[in-house]
Amino acid sequence: MASFYPPVPSSCDCFVSLPPASFAKEVIFGKNSDRPKDEVQEVVYFPAGCYVKGTKVQCTYIEVDQVEKTHAVILSRPAWLWGAEMGANEHGVCIGNEGVWSREPVGEEDALLGMDLVRLGLERGSSASEAVQVITALLESYGQGGNCKEAPTPFVYHNT
Repeated sequence: MASFYPPVPSSCDCFVSLPPASFAKEVIFGKNSDRPKDEVQEVVYFPAGCYVKGTKVQCTYIEVDQVEKTHAVILSRPAWLWGAEMGANEHGVCIGNEGVWSREPVGEEDALLGMDLVRLGLERGSSASEAVQVITALLESYGQGGNCKEAPTPFVYHNT
């Protein structure tokens, strides 16, 4: 039997309100998620950390070089992956993941997910500018790609 209901809208958007537009004179950051409806989304806190030089960190699919000091972060993320859909760090840096629909071919090989880049940018960036530099350097070194959805159906797209 055909459904009379339109398909469920799908949107993944971030917003920010900065003073003086914010009534409380605070920065307000938010994001909605278009992740699968039955996917567990958790809010987690990771304290700042210190690491031995040469240590690696296991992201969702690949290992990358760990920095010697990371910032404390609070993240909202699908429970199955290492990265995050959005988050903030102890310095007030906020980042949200977005789908980017482009004509550029999508790599299906394992690399950093856009959601891994969100977490790495927050853990390593003391400012928005530093987080952009961190993410850019990681993209140049490790690339971006991999399945963005937990099994059984693979799904790849540009997500940054």
